[in-house]
Amino acid sequence: MSNESMAAARSDGRAAASAVPLLSLSGIGKTYVEPVLSDVTISISPGQILALTGENGAGKSTLSKIVCGLVDATTGGMQLDGQPYRPGSRKEAEHLGIRMVMQELNLIPTLSIAENLYFNQLPHRFGWIDKARLAEDTRIQMAAVGLTDLDPWTPVGELGVGHQQMVEIARNLIGSCRLLVLDEPTAMLTNREVELLFTQIARLQSEGVAIIYISHRLEELKRVADRIAVLRDGQLVCDDAIGGYSTEALVQLMVGRAAEAELDLGHRTIGAPLLRVRNIGRGKVVAPTSFDLRAGEILGVAGLIGSGRTELLRLIFGADRADQGEVFIGDQTQAAKISSPKDAIAAGIAMITEDRKSQGLLLPQSIGLNTTLAKLSAVSKLGVLDQQAEAAVADDYIKRLRIRSRNGLQAAGELSGGNQQKVVIARWLYRDCPIMLFDEPTRGIDIGAKFDIYKLLAELSRQGKGLLIVSSDLRELMLICDRIAVMSAGKLVDTFERGQWSQETILAAAFSGYVNGNGYDSAPADTSTAQAA
Repeated sequence: MSNESMAAARSDGRAAASAVPLLSLSGIGKTYVEPVLSDVTISISPGQILALTGENGAGKSTLSKIVCGLVDATTGGMQLDGQPYRPGSRKEAEHLGIRMVMQELNLIPTLSIAENLYFNQLPHRFGWIDKARLAEDTRIQMAAVGLTDLDPWTPVGELGVGHQQMVEIARNLIGSCRLLVLDEPTAMLTNREVELLFTQIARLQSEGVAIIYISHRLEELKRVADRIAVLRDGQLVCDDAIGGYSTEALVQLMVGRAAEAELDLGHRTIGAPLLRVRNIGRGKVVAPTSFDLRAGEILGVAGLIGSGRTELLRLIFGADRADQGEVFIGDQTQAAKISSPKDAIAAGIAMITEDRKSQGLLLPQSIGLNTTLAKLSAVSKLGVLDQQAEAAVADDYIKRLRIRSRNGLQAAGELSGGNQQKVVIARWLYRDCPIMLFDEPTRGIDIGAKFDIYKLLAELSRQGKGLLIVSSDLRELMLICDRIAVMSAGKLVDTFERGQWSQETILAAAFSGYVNGNGYDSAPADTSTAQAA
């Protein structure tokens, strides 16, 4: 969407926002064992876009869940259209037009796109589901978010995370919507999809829909919103027009200190290869791929969603079975036998997965157990877990990674998304593997904590570890990497040394595999839509 169109929509939204508040919050607080929100008072009017930001654990998601009926406030109250409002469930809030697209997706992977979209309102004819109408309604709804090439009957579990996010957004645009809460909606979207989302936001705003837009991407917030609210440690520290704040000022409000603009990787020695991948491939997903990862090196993997980045890491880690190719560890002349993650870990390979919720953590279990899970023998005596030793390990990593938590006994599922990601990283740091594969290591992590992670990655490389990092944030890769390999349509098409790359050359390589006679194809049929890496 053009900046002019967005500006016009925002102007219309400001006019609508002068009306009586749609939703008012007064003195909202939430306490679990300790307070996570304290005395938050804020309102939003029809047609207004409120940017809500803050560090991980600042209370953003808790506040939005209270608004949308998923969590009850401990103190304070809310009013909708000037009347008391206290939804007892998400369904009740949705009935009143209050909808939320959560950071953690709320889809059923075994059901199709169509069934997920219209789960509670499947069209019927003569007592049977009208599949033709359901498919047509689904195509119309998916076209509204720019996805026209997906089969409505595709199981959601077969889609990439970016596509799943767009399905979730499409689901929440069905029916009446008066207030839409978007929690990190662009974290896994392509540039094209982001523009489509912004177009939808402008349309909703022009129709008088209020929007609470939660994100750590401050430049994005400044583009889409007029007003910003900043939470820090559960308290509202800013509620003002966004135009008066620079990115640096917003960061300081969020974290209580200025964020660093550059990263000093320090002196490192790039040594001999730790990992040699030779012609590894799997069907049409990953073409035969070869590369070396050297000791002390940070090698980034850029590309688009569906380009094979995650799939390449999974092949190396043994999570998926390769059709061909070999992996060599260090200077070994015999290929490693890796047919499962257990084999990979034994060979000295760790992997921080993209999906922390379903693949990275035991959510009901403690931070301590999740941290030591890959090396339980080190905190056990004669086969019995030493809880004191486990607690000491957990406390150490909580401090090192600035994990916002009560203590190491707290369940991982009670943490914010970014802090959950830090627990996953802590596990593999404790395992101390020489080869570390990172798939979106800072997804959902706020700007202040990102630099903590970057410094940690730099320290690991100085220790001589080899780091292979997939990221959808091109600026992140350009900041921390020694080399950047680019995948396109399942193929490794180019590799750039530091000092030889630019954003334009990397993006050109990322799109190169999708060129056809009519120009760039948004994605082949068996991949996810393009994601600027």
